[in-house]
Formats: sequence, C-alpha cells, structure tokens
Amino acid sequence: MKKYQTILYYCYSYIANAEQFAADHLKFCKSLGLVGRIIVADEGLNGTVSGTADACETYMKAIHADERFAKTEFKIDDVEEPSFLKMHCRYKSEIVHSGLRDTSIINPNKQTGKHLEPVDFMKMKDDDDVIVLDVRSNYEHNLGKFKNAITLDIENFRDFPEQINQLAKYKDKKILTYCTGGIKCEKASALLLHHGFNDVYQLHGGIIKYGKEAGGKDFDGKCYVFDNRIAVDVNEVNPTIVSVCYNCGTTTPKMINCANPECNEHITQCDDCGEKLQGCCSVQCTANPRKRPYDGTGYYVKVPQPVSKKPELAE
Repeated sequence: MKKYQTILYYCYSYIANAEQFAADHLKFCKSLGLVGRIIVADEGLNGTVSGTADACETYMKAIHADERFAKTEFKIDDVEEPSFLKMHCRYKSEIVHSGLRDTSIINPNKQTGKHLEPVDFMKMKDDDDVIVLDVRSNYEHNLGKFKNAITLDIENFRDFPEQINQLAKYKDKKILTYCTGGIKCEKASALLLHHGFNDVYQLHGGIIKYGKEAGGKDFDGKCYVFDNRIAVDVNEVNPTIVSVCYNCGTTTPKMINCANPECNEHITQCDDCGEKLQGCCSVQCTANPRKRPYDGTGYYVKVPQPVSKKPELAE
C-alpha cells in the first residue's frame, strides 16, 4: 500500500469573505502537512492536494463537515510521493479562469449540461447523433484525448467562449463535453446552453473519474494533470500513445515545461531532445540566462506568492 495520496476536487458553492477563507485554509492545510494548489473564489473551491493517507482523510472529512462543501466529490490517487513540493492556497476571481463571471448568465449551481456518469458516457459517445467535445487547452488535448473528439484551438480555457460560433453547426447534435476533472465543463456546458445548444451533457468527474470507473476505454494518450506528475495513465483497456515530440516528431508520452522561464511553453518532448536542448523547446531558449536546470522531469516549482487582496490582480 502506497503511503501518500493525491486528491483532486472542486465545488461551486458561495463563500462569504473568501479572501479570509483562503488565508485560514492555507494555515489549516499546512497544519496537516499537505502540499498542493488550491484556488478559492467567491464561487467556490478548486484544489489538488497531496500528503499522507491520514492527512488526506482528515482534510476530506473537514471539507465534508462544512455544509457549503458537503457534496464535494474527491478523486483519489495513491502515489509513491507527494505530487507537489509546497502548499499554495490563493484567492482569485474564479476557481477556473474563464472570464464567465456574470452569474445571471452562467451559474453552475443553477444550470449546466446533464451529468453523465463514466459508464453512461462510454455508452453514448459513439452514437451517430453525438459530438464529443474536449473543452481543454491545446497542450492538454495534444497529449491525450478521446477517439474522434472535437478539439478547439485554445491556449487557455478563457478562450473557450470565443470558439462557440465554430460549434454552431453541431446544434442539432447531442454535445458531450469533457475535461480533466469536470470543473471546466460546468461553465462550458452552461455557456453552450446559453447559446442555444439544447442537448448538452458533461462527463461527471472528467477524464480522471472515467479512467477509474470505466477503465479509460477509447481515451488515447495520457491525461495532463496540474501537479509534478504532469501526465497520468487513463486507459487500461485499449491504451495507445498519440503525442509526438515537439522537436523531432518521435512518438513520446512525456510532457515538460520549457526550462526557459520566460517561455515556459508546455510541450511534449522525447528524452533525447530533452537532453540535447537541456529541457528547452528550442535552441534559442537554451541561451536564456535565466534558464532553469533540467533534471529530466520538466517540472519546476513556482515561486510562492502571497494571497492577493485584489481579485483583479490575482489572475
């Protein structure tokens, strides 16, 4: 049995005085010896934390004991070591940056797509009247995605609203949205409904839950995760690797951040190119004087920042 766990979760539930909650919650997490990244906003919580199994259990019980978060679902992975090096808990204007802040238009607590459990998603996804839509960013779906899924050319989720018009031709179809853990779909599916898509669904719990409950069938490649694991396996049924090295085109499942902090590009890169380019995406980036030492992982610890007191500065 592995000693550590990494837990992924989110909850849309209004938090009064969310700034102070973030500061207090950071102290609580540190008291348990947890590491991870949590975003707190007026609209709720979005977090990934890691630590001993006992610490994670204590944390989950504390979250469920708060009536605001009693329905929070946790996706739990057993890991060999903690998936972060530090603990961050920050106040921001949204728990996932979308730019969709007008709750009179988009409010996940009032209207979203119909939630599909993983097994039901698996049964529906290949129907003729269905479009499977990946709402994640380019670097995420380049690493892995569902077979035949529609992907969007977006660098960040905040670009998603600008892509709605490109999807208009699918309005007569059933739209099945998916993302890593489900949080982006809450707003993406709500936005689709707002724009006149009538039959919208979302994969409950996202790719991570699908892997645990449906064996990951027909998910090609790996799933990008926002911790120092960078990528995790999903498919136990018919796995394949679909990503290729950014530099040489060789098939590789490995994703890194460019070692040049002024670039920090998310790319897939084979080990050979990683060694040749010292973890950079290009020869030009290897010459940057601030280039970070490459240890073969391509993961770099961010410099800690204080909890912001001005939401407009927290983006």
